[in-house]
Amino acid sequence: MDDQDTNTIIGSDNELRSNYGEPMELAIQKQLGKLDVHCKNFISRSPFLCIGTSSTDGKADVSPRGDPPGFVQILDDNTIFIPDRPGNNRLDTMSNIIANPDVGIFFMIPGIEDTLRVNGKASIVKDKEILERCVVNRKVPSMGIMVEVNEAFLHCAKAIRRSKLWKPESQQDPSEMPTLAQMILEQVATPDKPPTKEEIKEGDDFIEDNYKTGLY
Repeated sequence: MDDQDTNTIIGSDNELRSNYGEPMELAIQKQLGKLDVHCKNFISRSPFLCIGTSSTDGKADVSPRGDPPGFVQILDDNTIFIPDRPGNNRLDTMSNIIANPDVGIFFMIPGIEDTLRVNGKASIVKDKEILERCVVNRKVPSMGIMVEVNEAFLHCAKAIRRSKLWKPESQQDPSEMPTLAQMILEQVATPDKPPTKEEIKEGDDFIEDNYKTGLY
């Protein structure tokens, strides 16, 4: 990218728009200022979302969240609550929210090609009453993400159809890739000391054990 011809870089919204044209009127009208019955139904069926955040200096991050369908609590037309489960304690999402509350959320439902986008202001909340609604395997989360919704709209299926994401024939064979432990250990190793097979197996075993005992 150091030698990128500046003539190929789009530098203004007007230039960008001239390459695409104006959006369809329905694409504008579908943007809602609150959750309607269809948005609520979509969220209640979704077991997976990605939440996008950014720090005050503009550093962006996207993080996945997943649980049984209905794990996101719909408190009213403009408020949802996402429970936080045990993770790696990097806390990228939570730290970003404290610094900059603007978030974007992308909801998906396995087998459904349409998606839902929700944007709003988030805060980190420890509300016992709400948290107790999020119990799974008798485990209550210690805190969660409250989102004040200011935009919500359904997104068409083009990306899902192009990727064939939900087609069984699109599933790849995990054995064709290194394991997560192997990839990470190789990433952090020095060139003169790659991870041994024993270290990789130990890492694989740790990850699998953590999946069994540390999901909640």
